[in-house]
Amino acid sequence: MLDKNSKIFVTGHNGLVGSALLRRLNFFGYKKIIICSRQQLDLRNQKMVEIFFKKNKPEAVINAAGTVGGIYANNKYRADFIYDNLSMQTNVIHSSYKYGVKNLIFLGSSCIYPKNCKQPIKENFLLTSELEKTNEPYSIAKIAGIKLCESYNFQYGTNYKCLMPCNIYGPNDNYDFYTSHFFPSLISKIQNAIFKKKNEIIVWGSGKPKRELMYVDDLADACIYFMNKKTKESLINVGVGYDLSILNFAKFILKKLKVNCKIVLDRSKPDGTPRKIIDSSIARKYGWYPKIDLNTGFDLTLKKII
Repeated sequence: MLDKNSKIFVTGHNGLVGSALLRRLNFFGYKKIIICSRQQLDLRNQKMVEIFFKKNKPEAVINAAGTVGGIYANNKYRADFIYDNLSMQTNVIHSSYKYGVKNLIFLGSSCIYPKNCKQPIKENFLLTSELEKTNEPYSIAKIAGIKLCESYNFQYGTNYKCLMPCNIYGPNDNYDFYTSHFFPSLISKIQNAIFKKKNEIIVWGSGKPKRELMYVDDLADACIYFMNKKTKESLINVGVGYDLSILNFAKFILKKLKVNCKIVLDRSKPDGTPRKIIDSSIARKYGWYPKIDLNTGFDLTLKKII
């Protein structure tokens, strides 16, 4: 277990997950959190990353850095998504090993699992069939990161864990219509409709795909929890255990914002993976549970963006 004076390097600290990690690490009393801006340290540059690790000597690493986005961004910027993520995670994981970091949390996504996976998705379903085409480059990068951590654990006895969360939302998210994930995109579309006094919003696809959604502070707590745990498994799912359709999420936001707006489904746009609810029984076995429900999480998120 890490003490409160352990040096913890958090990558991607300005992002949705990284900023939540800083909040929660401070809340739990960790005093030596190392952060570095993208301008100061390009994680894609191996030499820069090695120099940084040699100089700062972190005792633990939580890798929350990544090039991420929704279905549009994943599909349009395929080369960026695979190159950026492969480069960043490889440099961070290898430098962690090289400079003596025993505890590392690598964050991925439930999109690593096959498109037409049996539900709920267990960790051992990884690589059992084809991926969803629209996010294949990102998924392959993340799968490579998982296998890298597993291999270092096997060969070098490190304690590197890969947490695979469901969809995440919360303060400091990306709310761009096109590049964001589905939930912040829905919030943006509905707020834009309110601002421009529109009577309808357009939702991509059929609205039928189901998604599991977790408030970002629950994921941050999971990272801290498993950073302090010795586990047999290196790949661990973290989710809330229930899902809703995209259409029902849109209806939920409309109801919360007290907006009477028609939902128009643009069926010319892709749906993505039909469903991806994850089995979090391994995380539960070790005693981790999410604490923040959708109503509470949405209210906390809204306070930060209004």
